[in-house]
Amino acid sequence: MSYSKKTIPIKEALSKSQQLCSIKEKCASDIRKKLFDWKLPDTEHNTVIELLTKDKFIDEQRYAQYFTKDKLNYNKWGKVKIEYALKQKNIPDEYIKNAFAEISETEYEKLLESELNKKLKTIKNNDEYTIKSKLIRFATSRGFETGKVFVIVTEIIKNEF
Repeated sequence: MSYSKKTIPIKEALSKSQQLCSIKEKCASDIRKKLFDWKLPDTEHNTVIELLTKDKFIDEQRYAQYFTKDKLNYNKWGKVKIEYALKQKNIPDEYIKNAFAEISETEYEKLLESELNKKLKTIKNNDEYTIKSKLIRFATSRGFETGKVFVIVTEIIKNEF
């Protein structure tokens, strides 16, 4: 038996949204999805988003910074993958650039090198070409820039062989 959820009042939607935003950093896109799930009329979505933004529950710049740090430090994602994910959430390019500006380039390259060295230990093949291609494929799938990947993989391969 299927039934449809009834719509919730705007005050309840606002309250639930505030609670969500206070627990975990959210962007407008995340809240819009929740409002849609709660069957709040589309005409009231912007009102809720505006109120949350005005009261600093939603701050896209802050969201971009936290998202970037989390994905970089915990998920070990590269800038390409992080940027794609943020664009999927309609975060402005300016905020993405500002978040990336906070990333130390040397720390970023150390992270990439560390991840490649971990992956190298799991590769069973002894063929230099196969190892190199697997490392490149691994790093680019994690969202690291191809140019950086080639440079570091070449360095790692040179040290191994």
